[in-house]
Amino acid sequence: MTTASKPIDAVGQWWRTCAAAASQHASLEAARDFNEGWAGLTPEPGGVDYTEVDAGGVSALWAVPKKCAADRVLLCFHGGGFFSGSMFTHRKLFAHFAKAIGCRALVVQYRMAPENPYPAQLDDAVNAYAWLLGQGIQAAHIAFAGDSAGGNLCITTMLAARDRGLPLPAAVMPISPWYDMEGVMDSLDYNQGKDMLFTKEWVKAIAGMYLGAQGSPRDPYANPLYADLKGLPPMYIQVGGDELLLDDSKVLAERARKAGVDVRIDIFPGMQHTFQMAVGRAPESTDAVGRYVDWVKPRLGLTGETIRL
Repeated sequence: MTTASKPIDAVGQWWRTCAAAASQHASLEAARDFNEGWAGLTPEPGGVDYTEVDAGGVSALWAVPKKCAADRVLLCFHGGGFFSGSMFTHRKLFAHFAKAIGCRALVVQYRMAPENPYPAQLDDAVNAYAWLLGQGIQAAHIAFAGDSAGGNLCITTMLAARDRGLPLPAAVMPISPWYDMEGVMDSLDYNQGKDMLFTKEWVKAIAGMYLGAQGSPRDPYANPLYADLKGLPPMYIQVGGDELLLDDSKVLAERARKAGVDVRIDIFPGMQHTFQMAVGRAPESTDAVGRYVDWVKPRLGLTGETIRL
């Protein structure tokens, strides 16, 4: 996969700022407040209305583009290491997806660690999906999308839904996903120093905060690298070549293929974690989201003209 070999300035500078500030945060709340600045990476898509909703006991946000197909839905899970981020930091990112696809997006506000460790986040995600099905939206008309920790929920929510007898969505789009809760992937070492945000120690610490005292780093509902992936719908993964989490995507894709899943993975050389958040601002990000859009539209049964970002 080819694309520009330099990091996107907007994303790269933001991650450098995050990394520099990490040691200065006096509290978890300070870190969360700082991370709310993610929203500034993404420009407003325009022509999208937002409405907060109770999705089966889970807070969520509808992003509804003008003239979209109301019966097609993108169910979205935001990133933030399971301890930060929100439906508000990511609403513009997923609104860009929805506008270009021509569907609605439901952005889920799951509970946060460490106050609510695993499996609270997974429970909220599954409950929101079950609520969506209960609204009369067919599973074949739903796709999942999520970045980083949200990319984890993209897969684990499907696993939990499958094992609870719920129908599975038409497709799934993890963005720079995080799966390895043990901290054993080789990219944690060979990309150390290239990744502008993470260090290996930080990744392990966040995993411990998410799992809490009771969670196991090999629990397949937390770490799908240990899951039976058979029967999952088509998946399209994007990941930056300079990410510490690169091998999370590569290994998950390999194991999914072996389980018979239709998998596409694009690795973007030189790109940083969740560089897609600069969609509408950086051409590399806009191109990446456009690839997702072109891939998922036919899987949702949408054949109309694509709105170019």
